[in-house]
Amino acid sequence: MELEEVYRRDLNLLVALKVLLEECSVSRAAVRLSLSQSAMSRVLGRLRDLLGDPLFTRQGQHLIPTQRALELNESLNDPLEALRILLTPSDFRPELCDQRFVIATTDYAMQTILPFALPRIYEEAPNISLKFEPLQHDHLLSQLTTDGCDMAICRPTGPVDPLCRDNLGLVSVFCLLSKNHPMADQLLTLDDYLTFPHAMIAISDGVKSLIDESLRGYRQRKMVLRAYHLEAALAIVDKMPLIITVPADLAYLVAEKHNLVIKSLPFEFKPFDYSLIWHQRCEHSASQIWLRNLIKEECGRLIDKRIHDMGLA
Repeated sequence: MELEEVYRRDLNLLVALKVLLEECSVSRAAVRLSLSQSAMSRVLGRLRDLLGDPLFTRQGQHLIPTQRALELNESLNDPLEALRILLTPSDFRPELCDQRFVIATTDYAMQTILPFALPRIYEEAPNISLKFEPLQHDHLLSQLTTDGCDMAICRPTGPVDPLCRDNLGLVSVFCLLSKNHPMADQLLTLDDYLTFPHAMIAISDGVKSLIDESLRGYRQRKMVLRAYHLEAALAIVDKMPLIITVPADLAYLVAEKHNLVIKSLPFEFKPFDYSLIWHQRCEHSASQIWLRNLIKEECGRLIDKRIHDMGLA
């Protein structure tokens, strides 16, 4: 039988059959299903027509199942139990979850945000697995639909409709200089910023274009390096008076470790929202809601702390 033909059948009748088999009484089955006895008798008649079998013979006040009914009883146990579980609201228990989640993310988020959420994620749900995919801004919708990603962490570069979105917090941009840099102990001016050679690290999500727009009308910077990770810039930071432009909280994380000096941008640059984005198909999944809420809570707390530590608020 084709699925479309199954759709045209009244599958509630199978639930009624299961109750009749358990009670072996039309009157008791009627009470359980909140039907009158006459309505329950009509249900039994429809079951007989549907299944082409009398299903029960009467012995006094009791119904005796036929062999066909007994065979159906065995066949109905698993699918009806699966449906019962499927339709029963339940509290999600992350410690029992063994689901695989796929997250599309930027290098910035992978380096500076997610590592601080991972310990709590695995503490609460030690049996899950996570896979991180490089975020593709031009294909964000397809990544969250046909490509199988459950959510994305990024600064959207365009409209996200029909996707769902929640803000994680504000992100800004700072500069890192070697302590041997000529401007390490001085106020970094716009002229200085435009004069010295530059590296941009983990700047994606259209942030470079935001910086370029802020500097429209000024002379071009000398860009000597663009890379996803800081190590490339660290290899040359003592070879030239390099200004490394990075997301502000990446600067917060690495400055002391690598003996670098943090400088604010010497021009107006408005911090931007970083977002958690997902498709409507994941909106009501208990496991997805748990993971989204945890990421939002942990990453939001982290971003807020850095905003205050760095004097952005």
